[in-house]
Amino acid sequence: MKSDFSTPAAPLRGLGGPLRSSEPVRAAPAPSAAVVLLEEAADLLVVHLDFGAALQTCERALPSLANLDAGTSLEVKCSLCIVGIQALAEMNRWREVLSWVLQYYQVPEKLPPKVLELCVLLYSKMQEPGAMLEVVSAWLQDSDNQDLPEYRALAELHLQRVLLPLGCLSEAEELVVGSAGFSEEQRLDVLQAISKARQQQKHQRLGSEEAQKLNQEGSFSHKFLSLLMLLRRLWDSTVSHFFSLPFKKSLLAALILCLLVVRFDPASPSSLPFLCKLSQLFHRIQEAIFSLYRLPIHD
Repeated sequence: MKSDFSTPAAPLRGLGGPLRSSEPVRAAPAPSAAVVLLEEAADLLVVHLDFGAALQTCERALPSLANLDAGTSLEVKCSLCIVGIQALAEMNRWREVLSWVLQYYQVPEKLPPKVLELCVLLYSKMQEPGAMLEVVSAWLQDSDNQDLPEYRALAELHLQRVLLPLGCLSEAEELVVGSAGFSEEQRLDVLQAISKARQQQKHQRLGSEEAQKLNQEGSFSHKFLSLLMLLRRLWDSTVSHFFSLPFKKSLLAALILCLLVVRFDPASPSSLPFLCKLSQLFHRIQEAIFSLYRLPIHD
C-alpha cells in the first residue's frame, strides 16, 4: 500500500487574516530523503510490482533516518520495514525476514508492534511459528512494551499462532496467568483451550506408545513364529532322512551306538533279550512315525 506522509496543503493565511501581496509566501518544508524513498519503495511494491527494487530502496532509505526527529524517524523506519517485509515475502525470501528486520532494531524488544505482528502472521502462515517463539517471548517480557496498547493483541496472537500450535502449553499458561492484559473472561477461555489441548496431547502420546508396543510385540511374534517354522523344517528333514533308510540299516546304526556308549557284547547270550526288545522298539517307532507322515514302511 502506498504510504503518504505529506500533509495536505492549507489555505495561505497570515496570523491576522488573509495573506497580503506584500507578505512573503511561506514554502512548505521539503520532505526528507527517507520519506521520498519510502514513497518510491511503496510505488515499486504496489504499482510496479518490482519487489527487488522496492527492497533495495528501503535499504537505501533506512540509514538516512538520522536527519529526522525522533517521532518521525520511528514512524518512517517502521513503514520502511513493513514494505521490506512484504517485498521479501513476495520474492519467496520470507525466511530472511526476521534477520533482516533485526539488523535495524538490534534486539527483539525494540521491534514496533506492527512489525512484530506482521512477522508472526508471516511465519505462522508458512508453518514456521517456532522461528518467532523466543522473539515474541522476549518482546512480551519487556516492561516498556507491557504498557503499550498493542500488548494484549500481540499476547493473544502469540498464544494462538505460536504457543498453542507448537504445544508449548506450560508457557501459554504462564503467559495467561501472569499477564495483566487479559480480562478474567478471556483468561478462563484461554485456560480451557489449554486444558483441551493438553488432553489431546496426552491422548496422542498414549496412542503413539500403544502403537509402538504393538509393533514391538508383532515383531517379536513374527520372529518367534519364523524360528518355530525353521525348527519344524529341520526336524521334518532329519526324520525324513533317517526313516528313508532301510530298517535293518537303522537297527545296525543303533547297535553300533550301543556298542560305543553302553559297551555291551552283542554275541553274549545275555544280550539276546535286549536286542529283541530293541528291535521291537525300533519297529514300533518306525510304524508310528511313518503313519504320522503317511509314508510307506520299508523293512
